[in-house]
Amino acid sequence: MKKSKKLLVILVLLMAIMLAGCGSGSNVELKEFMLDGDTVSICMDESWAIDDLDTGIDFGAFTSNGNEGIVVMQYEKALYGSNIADMSSLKSLTEESFGIQDPEKTDNPAIADLENVETYKCTLVSDGTKGSGMILYGETDYAYYSIIYIAPRISAKKTEYFKNVCETFKEIAPEVEAGASIETTDTILWFNATCAVLTDLNGWDCTIFGGQPASESVMALRQEGLDSSWDVTDRATADETMDWLLSEGHRASFVVDMQFFEESGIGDVAEEEWAKFIFDNFEVEEEEAQCYANGYGAYKQYGDDTIAAWDYSRAMWLYASYYLSGYYTKEEALDASLALAAQIQSSFDSWDSFMESYFIGYEYWAEELSDERRGVYEDLKSASDSPFNVDWNLAFEKTW
Repeated sequence: MKKSKKLLVILVLLMAIMLAGCGSGSNVELKEFMLDGDTVSICMDESWAIDDLDTGIDFGAFTSNGNEGIVVMQYEKALYGSNIADMSSLKSLTEESFGIQDPEKTDNPAIADLENVETYKCTLVSDGTKGSGMILYGETDYAYYSIIYIAPRISAKKTEYFKNVCETFKEIAPEVEAGASIETTDTILWFNATCAVLTDLNGWDCTIFGGQPASESVMALRQEGLDSSWDVTDRATADETMDWLLSEGHRASFVVDMQFFEESGIGDVAEEEWAKFIFDNFEVEEEEAQCYANGYGAYKQYGDDTIAAWDYSRAMWLYASYYLSGYYTKEEALDASLALAAQIQSSFDSWDSFMESYFIGYEYWAEELSDERRGVYEDLKSASDSPFNVDWNLAFEKTW
């Protein structure tokens, strides 16, 4: 999992704390602090101030001079369970994100609301600056948690303070109202396979329509993602985006660009010189030039629909996301997916040919080589529960 903006913000705070002096003493009055959404509460020094990192999954409280603080990280299992599959992966993620070194196991606080608790003293490193810390890991049925104490030095009094703070931890897990369930049939798995690479890169489950079970939390997550990545905010913008993707998509601009390369004389040089020709004649980086060269080679072979799978894969992913976000009903999303699946099946002859078109389209869009995504595809094909195990020529069945 790549570091997110929230972790970068925390690491900046971490570095400031490690450069600061001593913090508060141990004889303190505690007050309750709440995670955004009120699913977690914990009591800390009443003189500390909450630092709203505006992420919805974590919060921190710090001394007024910023030289000491505690950060609580919550990873809801329904949203992050594929990236954080167990306590081991939770620890690995936290250690990488916070620069934790030399963890030394210590006594656990008694926390009624957490299971599988492990507590460590450790060194934290940020931009070459070292500081001290303590970290507690635990889980509930609802989420995984990391509680990180950051200070210039961890004394016996601070160890006792951290223990007292952790023992006030309470989870108020919401009741998750699941949406209409969708049975995982071969037809659904076929739908899933068309966008399985992206699903896997997101850490989601390729055996579930859309990669995640429908819930209010997932709905909020998908709405946020659709807004930030697609400018989709409601049913109208969802339909507008889909209309563009299916009628034009990146196929249209790809054809224009490939024709422009032809008019510019790329056909007069040997195939192995195409990337150099593009690099020498256009303002592009070397990798981008290679991507265009790959695209041009495919265009000469397949014509105007060379990257159709790229647009179709994204459309299939959007249909599932529209369902999970609440913009489409289950029936609308599945009926639309079925119609597009039939079109895809008639346009390609195998998963490999479909995915090759997808990879060329990705390179055109991302201006970077598709090596990582090709690797994900190969890994998925070898998995026992891979959606790519479903026959390309499957006779679709409408079971909803």
